[in-house]
Amino acid sequence: MTDRIIHQFVSGGEDSLDRLLPPMNTPRRKSTSQSKTEPPFLRTGTRTIYTAGRPPWYDEHGAQSKEAFIIGLCGGSASGKTTVANKIIEDLDVPWVVLLSMDSFYKVLSPAEQTLAASNDYNFDHPGSFDFELLVTTLRKLKQGKSVKIPVYDFTTHSRQKDWKNLYGASVIIFEGIMSFADKELLQLMDMKVFVDTDSDIRLVRRLRRDIMERGRDMEGVIKQYNKFVKPSFDQYIEPTMRLADIVVPRGGGNNVAIDLIVHHIHSQLEERELSVRAVLASAQQTQPLPQTLSVLESTPQVRGLHTIIRNKETSRDEFIFYSKRLMRLLIEHALTFLPSKPCTVQTPQGPEYEGRSFHGKGITGVSILRAGETMEPALRAVCKDVRIGKILIQTNLDSGEPELHYLRLPKDIGEDHVILMDSTVSTGAAAMMAVRVLLDHDVREENILLVSLLMAELGVHSVAYAFPCVKIITTAVDKSIDNLLQVIPGIGDFGDRYFGTDGTAKWSDDDDQETPSY
Repeated sequence: MTDRIIHQFVSGGEDSLDRLLPPMNTPRRKSTSQSKTEPPFLRTGTRTIYTAGRPPWYDEHGAQSKEAFIIGLCGGSASGKTTVANKIIEDLDVPWVVLLSMDSFYKVLSPAEQTLAASNDYNFDHPGSFDFELLVTTLRKLKQGKSVKIPVYDFTTHSRQKDWKNLYGASVIIFEGIMSFADKELLQLMDMKVFVDTDSDIRLVRRLRRDIMERGRDMEGVIKQYNKFVKPSFDQYIEPTMRLADIVVPRGGGNNVAIDLIVHHIHSQLEERELSVRAVLASAQQTQPLPQTLSVLESTPQVRGLHTIIRNKETSRDEFIFYSKRLMRLLIEHALTFLPSKPCTVQTPQGPEYEGRSFHGKGITGVSILRAGETMEPALRAVCKDVRIGKILIQTNLDSGEPELHYLRLPKDIGEDHVILMDSTVSTGAAAMMAVRVLLDHDVREENILLVSLLMAELGVHSVAYAFPCVKIITTAVDKSIDNLLQVIPGIGDFGDRYFGTDGTAKWSDDDDQETPSY
């Protein structure tokens, strides 16, 4: 049988590759389980930008209240697991879906094993070839909503690349691999188990094409490895695990009925896990005194004068920007006093020593909540030399009223830093809580986070302090209430609109000639 397949692969007989494999571009019936809308992403030449955000994955206490939904995909080598996974993602039509391949978790080979691999004498289809300890740890952290690093395996050199990939923010995780069902701890993490059952002849042809065209192997080596390791391992380790599956998908990616069934079940599970954090926060009765973790900039005549100008609806845009920047500078300087310090002795130019203080920490990172929080970055850069900057985009879903995470870019190893989290205003605290949760998921210590905002409502202060009692909250003023639109009252209006001139009512003074700030 193997010889016949090889001959057809080379010469293109009656059952050539194109006939053995399902046509790659055949239109497939759209899923009927969910109505289709515009895709939630924009594709550029090099990037995919999601336009649908990740809803809250934590409760009003700041604790994770829903874990990521994990689908385990198992099947023989080249059975079409990745194709099935991609079609599930396509029909699922929800953002923040992660595809994790078991191929990334092959063990690092010793020199002797490297020699065997080079001659196709190493068994990559044995459970012992995978780093299950790292795999279980990684998948468990992803399920818990944490940020993880994924190894990148190079199949041409049989080694891991130096740079690992960062992965974060999965609502649904599709985990695929030939040994996905081989470990009990892995099975316990899965919410759904799917086995992709494909004819052995088709799997062999696919493996020939993949290993020769994509991995630089020669045909003799591929066949040798298949007969010596791949087929025996499938019979011994992979096929018996089919009984563990919740769903078996015959014919792989061409089985639309099975894929529709899987998608429908995932949707029902996600609907049961929906949360309404902002509604809970907005309806909460805050009767306790303001928390001790709150620090309000002293209300000097200068500070009150700045507030008078920027709160005044008649203030022109150029004046609003100018005096907001002044207030931001005062606020950032005040916030820096809460960073840890240690005694430091220096020698003055005149000779005597001076007993002073210096920063006691690994580093300082500023993270702005886009877009309005970005306006505070210049003030931070002006007083913190070489400060690293990260950004988080959180927007309100107009249908649900909930905050959604759309984008984040954080510096490497941010978990070791003290983080100044910046937003212009905080009303219910929902967006600030989401941003803090993101930082915690990236291993930033709660006590190392300073939430800095020009203006906050009492509700927002209580919400953040209740959920994250170790986060330091720093502002220039706290207003009593919020209105039905969840804006701070008496407040400052929509800070971003007034600063960037996007509300259609911004006024410029007659003698102003500065450029409009861009976003």
